Amino acid sequence: MSNRLVWAEEEIQSLSDNGLYNHIRTISSPQGAWLIVDGKKVLNFCSNNYLGLANHPKMVAAVKKVVDEYGVGPGAVRSIAGTMDVHLELESRLAQFKGVEACISFQSGFTANLATIPCLVGKEDGILSDELNHASIIDGCRLSGATIIRFSHANVKDLETKIIENKDKYRRLLAITDGVFSMDGDLAPLDKIYEVTSKYEVMLMVDDAHGEGVVGKGGRGIVDHFGLHGKVDIEVGTMSKAFGVMGGMVAGNAKLIEWIRQRGRPFIFSSALTPADVAACLMAVDLLEESTELVDQLWENGNYFKAEMKKLGFDTGLSQTPITPVMLGDAKLAKDFSKELFNEGVFAMALAFPTVPVGKARIRVMISATHTKEDLDLCLQAFERVGKKLNVI
Repeated sequence: MSNRLVWAEEEIQSLSDNGLYNHIRTISSPQGAWLIVDGKKVLNFCSNNYLGLANHPKMVAAVKKVVDEYGVGPGAVRSIAGTMDVHLELESRLAQFKGVEACISFQSGFTANLATIPCLVGKEDGILSDELNHASIIDGCRLSGATIIRFSHANVKDLETKIIENKDKYRRLLAITDGVFSMDGDLAPLDKIYEVTSKYEVMLMVDDAHGEGVVGKGGRGIVDHFGLHGKVDIEVGTMSKAFGVMGGMVAGNAKLIEWIRQRGRPFIFSSALTPADVAACLMAVDLLEESTELVDQLWENGNYFKAEMKKLGFDTGLSQTPITPVMLGDAKLAKDFSKELFNEGVFAMALAFPTVPVGKARIRVMISATHTKEDLDLCLQAFERVGKKLNVI
């Protein structure tokens, strides 16, 4: 290796020495309750496939049909020659589903945040950001050039204090929070946040990536959950989790959406969603509108699993959703725990710094509507055996 690149080898070795190197496993089966991982059949408790839609037969059929009609790629960015009628149909359907004036779609939830935040604020402005917001929000804030003011996690009193301290310093203020925090599974107190931001005329944005298809009536998200339709200025979401596909969305005020359509850089400078992705997303909306059965099953599974884990003596943090963090603290312990679970036939990955703060390593268990009670019980039994073996319980 060239001397000028030796630093990379040293950094990777440092990750390994500190138990932070991420060994990425390989999946060779469709997403579902069970997977083939590194050649082994295991129970899947890692995926964001909350409703089991990633391999739903109606989703697969919709993709096959649209590929025959539209081909496999858009061939251009949306602003030149990449906007197809199916894109506009999806955006219209999503706006209707979310109960907002308008919606715009992106290649991913990550790019949706990178597009949106710099459109709302710039160097003359300030952003009030929850300290545990997702990396895509952090990166979008940095790209905007606005001053970033962090407030304590889900702490409305601290948010108000920061607003009062900064409201006369900037042209505009924007408050941003995740809706469901992906590492802890807790909900933002969006109703209280809205009360404070509206009091001081601060723009409000929520990233509902882990709330789409999970919270609210039939999975309509955290704004629906709190009955805040028409009050939250911008909702960012993703179709890569509960929707089981790929893509991002931004929903809200029609004028703001049109502004993002004109100036959102990933919209202007990166190719559109593929027709296959769009068709699958449309089918996901159909399925969510037809029935709440999958969402109801997801919550039933999540509530059962968390209750049983607490009985076993595990610390599942402050989760208010089917996301179940099993708090272990030490990064090496979390890695060892995940490895032992895999040996037991359960695929549940360890999460450590920089995904979560130092000293807060965990196994994050992702529950799905496709898990049967037998699947959940097998997982619980594996956790019990490993927990005792590693002196966690």
